[in-house]
Amino acid sequence: MTIDLAVIALYLAGMVALGWWGMRRTRDKSDYLVAGRRLGPFMYSGTMAAVVLGGASTIGGVGLGYTYGLSGAWMVGAIGVGIILLHAFFARRISRLRVYTVAQMLDLRYGGNSRAVSGLVMWGYTFMLTVPSTLAFSTVFSGLFDMPRAVAIILGGAIVVTYSTLGGMWSVTLTDMAQFLIKTFGLLLILTPVAVWHAGGLSGMHESLGPGHFSPFGIGGGTIATYFLIYALGILIGQDIWQRVFTGRNDATVTGGGLGAGVYCLVYAVAGALIGTSAAVLFPGLDNPDDAFSLIVADTLPTGLAGLVLAAALSAVMSTASGALIACSAVTSTDLLPEVRRLWRRGAPSGGAPSADGAAEGERDEVASNRITTLVLGAGTIAVSLLVDDVVAGLTVAYNILVGGLLVAILGGLVWRRGTRPGALASMLVGAATVIATMAAKGMLANEAIYYGLGASLAAYIAVSLASAPTAPAVLDAWQRRVRGEPDPDADGRGADPDSPSADRTTPVASDEGAG
Repeated sequence: MTIDLAVIALYLAGMVALGWWGMRRTRDKSDYLVAGRRLGPFMYSGTMAAVVLGGASTIGGVGLGYTYGLSGAWMVGAIGVGIILLHAFFARRISRLRVYTVAQMLDLRYGGNSRAVSGLVMWGYTFMLTVPSTLAFSTVFSGLFDMPRAVAIILGGAIVVTYSTLGGMWSVTLTDMAQFLIKTFGLLLILTPVAVWHAGGLSGMHESLGPGHFSPFGIGGGTIATYFLIYALGILIGQDIWQRVFTGRNDATVTGGGLGAGVYCLVYAVAGALIGTSAAVLFPGLDNPDDAFSLIVADTLPTGLAGLVLAAALSAVMSTASGALIACSAVTSTDLLPEVRRLWRRGAPSGGAPSADGAAEGERDEVASNRITTLVLGAGTIAVSLLVDDVVAGLTVAYNILVGGLLVAILGGLVWRRGTRPGALASMLVGAATVIATMAAKGMLANEAIYYGLGASLAAYIAVSLASAPTAPAVLDAWQRRVRGEPDPDADGRGADPDSPSADRTTPVASDEGAG
């Protein structure tokens, strides 16, 4: 127990140290929110995998494997498919936009200002995404220590908030890489084979549990379809995911690194299901399937290795929590606060980031403001996490809001020229309202919520777009230039990025090795 405690303590101290290192690399808003757009393929792939494989994917994925056997892999598998689709078809164009948030992309595509609506929907998603990962700290810490739930959530959450606040995306990137390596070694290479061996191997598990636990569709076709609608499609449009896409230094990095991350997620999905199935053999009849992870670690691994594997679980939890937190901070500081200032007439009109030639003092003030925003949001996340019980339910609510509210407007803008700003706004409002109303009527985990929300959103988008005037040709031309990675000579700064393609950055591009 003492050795396990030392391993966990060393890991937590290392995360804070990496956060401090990241702070020293952070000089402006671009560094704080998108790591200066300088990541190479290895770091990009590792951080992309880390951000999507969090507490719900790890502890919740093992719990699904415990209940449904190998078919419990479909939830995390849908996430992996979403990562592959994103990087095969959309990521290059998204990266070339050189913005900070999804709402800025919508402003560029449709013209005008849509941030009040899209920013609120995305804020709800990113905030709720942080909650299940923060909540998962209680499950992980209980694997070694008799720690009360509230204390575990506060301790784990405080560490994530600390390193995320210090250095923003640079700190998150550096910690993500450490977390990616730890969970690859601890969960994939150690716990998975050890758990299967203790459960009697695949043949012994099949004999103990019967064929139902090994049916690829045992979880149900409707549930599998819903997972793909929520998670695979949600991955395509999530702020936390796009913010990682913005960190890639070029098209090759984004495509190659992203496809590698997607394949890694598929392997991770199968591993989690195997661990859960092994736990079903060793610990039948658990009231809470999410307890399967900590029990199998404590039962099958010796002292020291148990601490390492629980550190790997903490890695999974922290990577998603920090990624969602910095995404929520970006939406708040870039999309929502400027709208509040505009409405209150206390600041500049809603627009993009400061100009490329802003003063160094202004850049420092902006980073300080982002740090305060991250800190406040982190404290709020911890408070909400103390009130929520279900890891997978929290993740489902987050993705329902995202997909039902924003999927049609975003993908429609990427593939349909006739889509208009009124159509996009209508789809966001109608889709989000339909999802929330359905969840309230039928329960948070009801499959109908995403189907009704998407259907209503799509109908509103098409109908209102066709009934409204087409998007101005000048707006579409500027959009196409940005998608191709060309500077827009007529841009007025709305939704633009200070490190636009034409900006002259004096800092050399960092390689993977130089960045961490």
